[in-house]
Parts: sequence; structure tokens; C-alpha cells
Amino acid sequence: MKKWIPLILTATMAVWALSGLHQPPETGFHTREFGKLPVLMDGRFQPFDSVARNSFLQIRTKQTLDTESNQTLSATEWLIEVMMKPEWADDRKIFRIDNGEVLALLKLPENQKYYSFNQLRPSADEIQKQADRINPIDDSKRTVFESQLMKLYDAMTLYQRLEISLKPPDTDDFAAELIAYQNSIAPGLAAMKARAAGAKYDHDAFNRFIGYMSAFQTVAGYALPNVIPPADPDSRLDNWQNIGTNLLQSAGTGQIGPPAQSYAAMVTAWRAGRPADFNQAVAAYHIWLEDRFAPQVKKARQEFFFSAFEPFYKAMVIYVLALVLALCSWMNLSEWLRRSAFYLIALAWVIHTFGLVFRMYLEGRPPVTNLYSSAIFIGWGAVILGMILEKIYRDGVGCVVAGFAGFVTQIIAHNLALSGDTMEMMRAVLDTNFWLATHVVTVTLGYASTFVAGFLAIIYVLRGVFTATLTEQTAKSLNRMVYGIVCFATLFSFAGTVLGGIWADQSWGRFWGWDPKENGALLIVLWNAAILHARWGGFVSRRGLMIMAVIGNIVTSWSWFGVNMLGIGLHSYGFTDAAFHWLLLFVASQLAIILLALTPLKLWRSFHNKTPNAA
Repeated sequence: MKKWIPLILTATMAVWALSGLHQPPETGFHTREFGKLPVLMDGRFQPFDSVARNSFLQIRTKQTLDTESNQTLSATEWLIEVMMKPEWADDRKIFRIDNGEVLALLKLPENQKYYSFNQLRPSADEIQKQADRINPIDDSKRTVFESQLMKLYDAMTLYQRLEISLKPPDTDDFAAELIAYQNSIAPGLAAMKARAAGAKYDHDAFNRFIGYMSAFQTVAGYALPNVIPPADPDSRLDNWQNIGTNLLQSAGTGQIGPPAQSYAAMVTAWRAGRPADFNQAVAAYHIWLEDRFAPQVKKARQEFFFSAFEPFYKAMVIYVLALVLALCSWMNLSEWLRRSAFYLIALAWVIHTFGLVFRMYLEGRPPVTNLYSSAIFIGWGAVILGMILEKIYRDGVGCVVAGFAGFVTQIIAHNLALSGDTMEMMRAVLDTNFWLATHVVTVTLGYASTFVAGFLAIIYVLRGVFTATLTEQTAKSLNRMVYGIVCFATLFSFAGTVLGGIWADQSWGRFWGWDPKENGALLIVLWNAAILHARWGGFVSRRGLMIMAVIGNIVTSWSWFGVNMLGIGLHSYGFTDAAFHWLLLFVASQLAIILLALTPLKLWRSFHNKTPNAA
């Protein structure tokens, strides 16, 4: 029976992962269909669903909202409420504040984690005052209080911009208001011309028209996504407009276009609680878009599918399960546990690969374009190396490496996603697919390999110090694994660095400029080379090799993340303040491992009363 457990467990997890492809028919308001509508934001086409997910991650750090009435709102349902019925959304506790100084300044209760916009509204002037003071200060020089307050200010600004993305403030029946606005255009323009000429004019018509124009002007200057497509489907991307700009321009033609009318119908139906009217307006607008903007509609639907399937989240869950099984296999040396872990890792890697390839397809780019995608790709490469090691040595070490690397890199990627859209447009100086596919991918594989070698060294130390499972055979196997992967890492990090210099010559006109990121990449190459020379020259024993590999984790983490946090150089575009504390914590953990490795071997449980020759 035990021989079937790995297959049964893997099949069960595969069914669980694929179950996300089936979505039951919607009842009530068809919010999923609304979430598939394409908009232009951050320089790219994306569905409302992505706008909702990215915005909610920035504000709440989650993608769902548990209400006080025990309901769960999806990110899209939350966004619809914000844009169409903000008076309800203002009472939702979505703004996360963890800093005591910020809470004291705003006089907020400290017995909760999330706060509503209505709770923050009385302190809006103070928040603005503090933001004006803090904004000129460099990110790296801000205190924790200043960083947290600016984070709250940015979240509130994003929220307020979303609130007026589909209608002006204090508008109840937007569809009726648009009809009234269209009827006011001709008499309003006539009144304006007469007034400018000094002639008698209709004051009511003038004031009514100016009132509409003033409201739409507010939306035009502040609304976030561009939701209205141009009349010409072949127009440039920047011809998409927000609804305020579109309505202002409608005064010139005297006619309001179908997109604005459709959104107005959706807003009115939602506010009135009429799901049939809302669904009809959404369906009709989908048909109108498909006739004119089929590529944008297709891309939005594909991205909606990708986000709904959540391949990276599903892969992470399976990696965790595989890691637990692999660790358990060490405790009782059970073969079926090890095989179960390996099969699950293979399944998770397939899902991981699907997500990676699909994301490349959506972006039209190679796999690494920013820090988020580099974390996803490093995990992918590390899992491959772990599976290869497991296939060769069949001792559970490769499964532990693959499961841990897959899980941790997905966690890192999730936290990086909190800063906003992970598929944003690239800087023009980096916008070259050939070099993205060569330099970035190659050097990232070098990063992944160095981390795998370092993690193998951590396994050596922890098993040796705390367990009796680090036998002489296991120690030799780990030694060979670390050496082989460091050779691989040296090759790829060196080749990637050279390719980066060629890219720099193409983009900036110089091969090398001692930029912090360039120095970091060079440091990885030099450290990997130092490990190999120390081993070849006999300067380090087996334990010394492991210590140097752990130091490689520190070197690589700084080169991968740290230099982006300096705020200087051509590669500072990846700065993320929240990651800095995690980086320091990671470095501290690696230093602790090194200190542990330096303890006398007689204190190691595996080496108690015996000392391996090469330890």
C-alpha cells in the first residue's frame, strides 16, 4: 500500500491545483465579468481584476476582505464598491497601520490592525502636513515613523483616486446625470459664448454646464485607470482616457460615447441594487469592445485567468508540503516519504513553470524583468538543481533544497508584490529583450546556484550540530554537491556579468562603470572563484568549504537586493524599504549559522566521540 501513497498524494494535490480552473456560474452581480474589462494603467493593458488585486495588496497587503458581517469580498468586489458606492467602502477597515507613533499622532485606537477611511478622515490635514515635510527626505534617511506614515499617505492617495475613477463625487444616478449633461451642452456653450461677448445669456444654463464641467475636471485630474478607449482602435496607447477627460471632450462634439454611457449604466445599477441591469451593461460593453479592441479584450481575459488560477500560490503550498515530507523522511529514513516529497516537488515545479511561461507570454518578455520576477525565476532554477541532486543521490537532501527554495522565493516574491504592479512597463534603457534573455537570465541562474550551494552548507551544519544523521557518507555527498554547484555558479555568474557589461556598452556607452550593481555581480564571481581556489589549494577542509558557501549567501543576497536599496547608481530602480529589514534578518541568520559551524567538532552531535577525516 505504501508504494501507492506518493502517487495518490500527488494526484490529490494535482486535482486541488486544477480545481481553480473551474469557476461556478455567477449569481447576482457578475463581478468576475466586470473584472475582465480591459483598462490602461501603469503603461500597459490589464483587467480591472489586476487593478483591484494590485491596489488592495498595496493598501491591505491581502487580496480578500473579511467583512464584519462574515462575508468575504474579493479584490474586484471591493474595487467596484470603492468606485461605485464609496460611502460604503469608506467604512471598510482596510488601511493597515502597525506603527505606534503613527497611531498616536492620528489618535487612533491601538487595539486593532486595520482602520477605515472614515477613521482616518479627521486626520487628513495632519497626514498631508507630515507628508509634505517627509517627501523631500531621501528614502534611506527616513525614520521608521516617517516611512510608515508615507506608506499610509500613499495608500490613502491611491484609495481616493480610485474612488473617483468612474464617477464624480456625490453622484447617485450617474446614468441620468450623463443624459442631463448631454442636454446641457448646447445651451451651456451658447450661454458661454454670449457671456464672453458681453451679451445677455441664460444664467441657469451657464451655471448648470459649468457645474458639470467642474465635476468632470476633478475626475480628469485625479482618476487613476484610463477606462475609455479611443474612437479609433488603431490609436496609440496613450489615447485611452480616464472617464473625466473623455466627458470634458464630449462637450466639443455634443455626444457622449458608448463606453462612458456603459460605465454610467453599471454605476447606476450597482448603486440601485439592480444586478440584471448591471450584468446587461457589462455584457453589452464586452460585445462593443470585442468588435473594436479584440486584442486588448483577449489580453485582459488571459491575465484574469492567470490571476484567478494563482499558479505561484498553488506551487508554494505544494512546496511546503513536500518540504515537510522530506524532513520527515530524514527522521525515520522512510522511502515512501522521500518519494512523495520528490513527486510533489515535480508537480509544484510543473505548476511553477506554467506560471512562469504564462507570465512571460502576458508580458512579451523573458522571465526576469524586475525584482519580483527574479525571485520567481531564482526559485524555479533552484528547484531544478534540487531535483537533479535528489535524482543523483536519493537521500532527501535535494528534496529539502527544492522545497525550501521554492517556498522561500515565493514568499519573497509575494512581499515584493506589495509595492504595486509586478508587470509594469520597463525603463527604456532596459527595454531590450535580447539582453534580458541573455544577461539577466544567465546571471540570475548564477544567483540561484550560489544560494543552493549555501543552503546545502546550512543543511550540513544543522544536521551535524543538532542530529546524528550526518554520517561520513552523507558528509561526503554534501561536500560533492556544494563543490559541483559552486562550479556551476561560477560559470553562470561570470558569463552573466560579462554579458551585462556588453548590455551596458549597448545601453550606456561603457562596458564597466563601477556601478553598485556591477560591483555586486563581480563580488559574486570573485567569491565563488575564491571558494574553488581554496578547495583546490587545500586551504579549507570540508567544514571550511561549507562556511565559505554560507558566506556566499550573504554576498549574493546583498548583490541581489542590497545594492538596489542604496538609492544610488543606475540600478536603484528596485528599491523597496520593507525588504531592507528582512535582508538584515537574513544576514544575521547566516552569521549565526557560521558561528554554529565554528564550534568545536566535539560539540557536534553527529561527530560526538568521532572526528571524520575531512571535517
